[in-house]
Amino acid sequence: MIQEILESNQFIFLMALLLIISVIVTKFSSRLGVPSLVLFIIVGMVVGSDGLKIIYFDNAEVAQIVGVIALVIILFEGGMLTKWDSIKPVVSPSVTLASLGVLLTSGIVALFAKLVLDISWMEAFLIGSIVGSTDAAAVFAVLKGKNIRNKLESTLEAESGTNDPMAVFLTITFIQLLTGDATNIWALIGSFFWQMGAGLVVGLLLGYIGSMSLNRINLDSSGLYPLFALAFALMSYSIASLFQASGLLAVYITAVVIGNAELAYRYSILRFNEGFGWMAQILMFIILGLFVFPSDVFTIELMGKGLLLSFALMFVARPIATYISLIFFKFTNKEKVFLSWAGLRGAVPIVLAIFPMLAGIENSQIFFNMVFFIVLLSALIQGSSITWLAEKLHLVSDKTVNPIHSLEVISIGKANVEMLEYEVTENNYIVGETLENLDFPDKALINAIIRDGDLITPYGQTEIHAGDTLYVTVSKGAKKKVQNLLRAVKGTDEEVGDNNEKSRA
Repeated sequence: MIQEILESNQFIFLMALLLIISVIVTKFSSRLGVPSLVLFIIVGMVVGSDGLKIIYFDNAEVAQIVGVIALVIILFEGGMLTKWDSIKPVVSPSVTLASLGVLLTSGIVALFAKLVLDISWMEAFLIGSIVGSTDAAAVFAVLKGKNIRNKLESTLEAESGTNDPMAVFLTITFIQLLTGDATNIWALIGSFFWQMGAGLVVGLLLGYIGSMSLNRINLDSSGLYPLFALAFALMSYSIASLFQASGLLAVYITAVVIGNAELAYRYSILRFNEGFGWMAQILMFIILGLFVFPSDVFTIELMGKGLLLSFALMFVARPIATYISLIFFKFTNKEKVFLSWAGLRGAVPIVLAIFPMLAGIENSQIFFNMVFFIVLLSALIQGSSITWLAEKLHLVSDKTVNPIHSLEVISIGKANVEMLEYEVTENNYIVGETLENLDFPDKALINAIIRDGDLITPYGQTEIHAGDTLYVTVSKGAKKKVQNLLRAVKGTDEEVGDNNEKSRA
């Protein structure tokens, strides 16, 4: 009994230590220009069986379950932040990249895998299918805060959020062909369209029910709303999976629908999702790092062949697939170059690489090691150079306005009041205006201004400067008008300007 307690205490201590190390690692990742997921994987490998031998882990089923749950959480966070107005113009090219692009990438990689690895065509197509899709966790993490042109960022996010069905379909199809469990080709094609269509329907339905429920339910604590929202993500995945549809696509669609609705406790939900999303990333990549045996991956033979396949993926397969998929869409050559380079591989290919192991495919361990090395190289080389390439191609845009955060300081059940937090940019119309000249509704009040780290008590003659952080108390009914006023950009919102002129007169 005492020994069991001591072992559980040691496990808790180890988890706390790994979490602290992983959080500190994120600080170094931004300075080194290396995606944090690479460093999380390295942490897992260091403490694993081939490193310090602190943790021995080789359970494929647990690794798969942890990976899938973490992907659900990460997809939900990314989808909640995706603005429909931004992705609406790029839905067609994104879906084309997510379907035709994945198919072409998988086929080209399979050709190189056949030549490099000297395996059967079915095994080659299985490897191509596993690494054919981009990864939402990697894309969301790397693009966050990089100020890439909105069109390109939205295209990549929508592609990575919707391309899992094609990758899963291809992977399972070739596993079935290798194990002799496959039905006829038409049944497989029908299965793919069912996965896409049913996943979309489940996502839309759960998203609508979730957003409506979040606004109508009256909970005693604001901390329950983020948990309530996350429950719809897990429900979306499970229901879609029960109907043999794409659970990951359903989660992403659910998140987009909920994220674009007017939510009472949006800020609390987003903050919770951000922290929980980081937790999911850390846990997932450390587990995947633990699952790998570096002595099997970093051999001269495997690294040599892995380099050839990685370069084939990055410099041949993905560019060809991108150019063909976007041939009928209005993207410049520079934009196509960037989109082809920004097709990051991450957790999804590694999780998919576990499927052949669970199915008992011959050489599945070798396939997993190869896929792991390809993903690691993609994240390291492509992930660390995305910002540099965007700047070189002049595809970085200036930030015009910042998002408006809503701080739910008062419970909905007690008052219809929220506090908005907004950081003013030099392009905002309100820059240079005094508070008394702003056309704020009666039920809105600027309570405080943070300027250069100092707290300023606002009064009528206080002038708003670029870089100021405003804290505005506003009633629910006046929230929309205040948001429009804060978002207004110079030279683009004549109505706000006219209203301000009237208030001066």
